[in-house]
Amino acid sequence: MKIITRDVPPRAAWALEQGGLHPLLARLFAARGITSKDELDDALARLIPPTQMLGAQEAARALADAMALKQAICIVADYDCDGATACAVGLRGLRLLGAPMGFDRVNYLVPDRVTDGYGLTPSIAKRVKAQGADVLVTVDNGIASVEGVRAARELGLQVIVTDHHLPAMKDGEVTLPQDCIIVNPNQPGCTFESKSIAGVGVMFYLLLALRAELRERGVFTAQEQPRIDALLPLVALGTVADVVKLDANNRRLVAQGLKRVRAGAMPPGMTALFGVAARKPATATGFDFGFALGPRLNAAGRLADMTLGIECLTTDDALRADELARTLDGINRERKVIEGDMREQALQLAEEMFDETEEPPPALVVFDPDFHEGVVGIVASRLKDKLHRPTFVFAASGADGKENELKGSGRSIAGFHLRDALDLVAKRHPGVLLRFGGHAMAAGCTIDEEHLETFEAALQQVAHEWLDAATLQRRMEADGPLETKYRRPDLVDTLHQEVWGQGFAPPVFCEEVQVVSQRLVGEKHLALKLKHQGEPVDGIWFSHTEPLPERVKIAFRLDADEWQGQRRVRFLVEAAEI
Repeated sequence: MKIITRDVPPRAAWALEQGGLHPLLARLFAARGITSKDELDDALARLIPPTQMLGAQEAARALADAMALKQAICIVADYDCDGATACAVGLRGLRLLGAPMGFDRVNYLVPDRVTDGYGLTPSIAKRVKAQGADVLVTVDNGIASVEGVRAARELGLQVIVTDHHLPAMKDGEVTLPQDCIIVNPNQPGCTFESKSIAGVGVMFYLLLALRAELRERGVFTAQEQPRIDALLPLVALGTVADVVKLDANNRRLVAQGLKRVRAGAMPPGMTALFGVAARKPATATGFDFGFALGPRLNAAGRLADMTLGIECLTTDDALRADELARTLDGINRERKVIEGDMREQALQLAEEMFDETEEPPPALVVFDPDFHEGVVGIVASRLKDKLHRPTFVFAASGADGKENELKGSGRSIAGFHLRDALDLVAKRHPGVLLRFGGHAMAAGCTIDEEHLETFEAALQQVAHEWLDAATLQRRMEADGPLETKYRRPDLVDTLHQEVWGQGFAPPVFCEEVQVVSQRLVGEKHLALKLKHQGEPVDGIWFSHTEPLPERVKIAFRLDADEWQGQRRVRFLVEAAEI
């Protein structure tokens, strides 16, 4: 592991400090590309206007017409946290804006991960039509559902696709669903600047456009219009949980959501999820969304039925919300057990690919017939983190008639665009990839089992071409030494109040410390007594058991724990340069 200190542009840091920011925050923000305090303004008025999102106004007019005609609307969701929150935002938003609720008016449907697969398929379109819908709205999916949209249109459904994924490619050309309205900043011709917005953010923007359309039609005035900012806690949760880049617009959405959560203004389901996760909403951070609430919702889509998660987020009955949150918590515990077993098995399979004295191959492909399809993405992420290689983990499809198919989920490292790599594999080996899609850092694909070795060799060939020794070396960016005057609980709280996440990394400091003592706790965590610049401080390295030398350079985050009524700073070790 190589720990690299981020550059801090001195002029930007000085300008931020002169603008009134704490010197430590000024340094951290400058290192992340912020040059003026104005960029940190999280006011709703600073959001990119919905008029810039291609298709949003056309979709808003179609929804307004449907509401006026009292047509039935069905939302087709995805089975992850982004899809669940997007669906909940759609349902709650339509209700706020006056759409008649009820199973026969505004409803939703979630594809089954195993039997339906991903996105809007022809079979899903048939089920939507059978429910009596007139308008089908996808959330967090649909941009690649060319056949599904065609089937829906042939059944007489109006289709509105809201998505944030990249479009499908065929013969090197973008292929879009036809005869439908598309709201997606990543579609050709859309000038919306925040290309990293999550699916839930796209749905929120469509609701902003719909409210403006209804206002134009005189349904309500600017003074009387519904306050759909009440949906921002859900938007923030889905945005963080989907690990999209936190650009300026996404940070504003998350910041506004966190403010409402900390004030207790959120749906009962979110309150209940905070409770089962033993987290405090009053001090909520993005970490809570990404590592406490998000996994409990995702577990439903991985192992059970995401309708549990969506009902938890849409019910206004606190008792029902508590019941559903406890169910989701139980499913998540089961997910952890399955994931742990699969991770050990996958790691063993991966390590069998190379000798202990050798470096791992530049890309890893792992499959076992006993793997659970719903957990392959998490396991791929764990393997990628441990071995620092682009990784695909495959499981057998459980769908009828597709027994020979394998479904894979991949995670990547910086410098290797996973979706583009799959596109290149598809061009070089036609027919190997039955379906694929995704982003730079995460992607999925389906192949026939007989093509597994071909896929593995092809992916490794692309990795050989794209990755060099420097890229394959594990590196961690850090923010340099921490001055002892900043090692205070109140400054830990100040840091935690800010919005950090993907593309806007949370503060990680680094410097050499003395290890005074170390011991294992819980058999898998390393508890440390350290001397930091000559002063004692506690530290802990979670999920790490190897002892450290007496003097070592570490990368660490700041935390504050309470002991005998006193709050003290401790270091959460992220890495060591040995």
